[in-house]
Amino acid sequence: MTLAELAAAAGTASELALTDEVGSDSAERSALLARMRERIREMRGSVERGLASSAPSRTGMVGWNARQLWRAEDALAAPLLKRVQAYAMAVNEENARMGRIVAAPTAGSAGTLPGALLGVADHLGLEDEALVMPLVLAAAVGDAIQERMFIAGSSGGCQAEIGASAAMAAAAVAELLGGDAHACIQGAAMALMNTIGLVCDPVGGYVEVPCVSRNAFYSVHAVSAAQLALAGLESVIPPDEVVQAMASVGRLLPAELRETGEGGIAATETGRRIALKMAH
Repeated sequence: MTLAELAAAAGTASELALTDEVGSDSAERSALLARMRERIREMRGSVERGLASSAPSRTGMVGWNARQLWRAEDALAAPLLKRVQAYAMAVNEENARMGRIVAAPTAGSAGTLPGALLGVADHLGLEDEALVMPLVLAAAVGDAIQERMFIAGSSGGCQAEIGASAAMAAAAVAELLGGDAHACIQGAAMALMNTIGLVCDPVGGYVEVPCVSRNAFYSVHAVSAAQLALAGLESVIPPDEVVQAMASVGRLLPAELRETGEGGIAATETGRRIALKMAH
């Protein structure tokens, strides 16, 4: 299903996505929603474990960031911003510690969706049941993107991973907040459009730096995109064309900027020194 088809839904975009997936089979519908509820529980578990732990990752580069932020004084007095960022980093630091997470859509971008969706829900005091259908929509958006571009940093740079996760999160947050199908997909398009060109440059090839903090930044980016869409702002470029543009840029990126650890941040003097240390 394309993003344009989701945007044209008469009801909610998530309901159209669910019907497209299971048809009128009530048993299949119940089973899929049960899986979504389980994914939400797993996401919340990774957030909670991540916020409670300051244990370092296997490389020692990350592991304490989420807990440090969560416990720090909120200098901006912006509890939603802090919550979303801390939740996102908690998930990715759990991943870096080899903990259990939900790839959404990948392990390297696993924090963006729960950071944004759970962060907004907890900020507003919403129950987890309210997240089930928005998560269905997030999955449908991810599926629409992966039909046109492999969702992997090695294929299309970080834009393919974090861009997809930000688009998924923006659509989900917009639906959670009452947005119609058109607004949800516009949010996804704006989130994705503003990640185009983002390279995949993990230090030492490990999904830690800059990956953990990048999820924090782009979870906020997703919430911002949802807010813009709910205010009626739209992507000038149609959503499916945005996906095509991301895919074309991904194919143009040199190998050094596609998860090889040979370009960008990874290629700095310090990045190379860290990589050499890890190799020994």
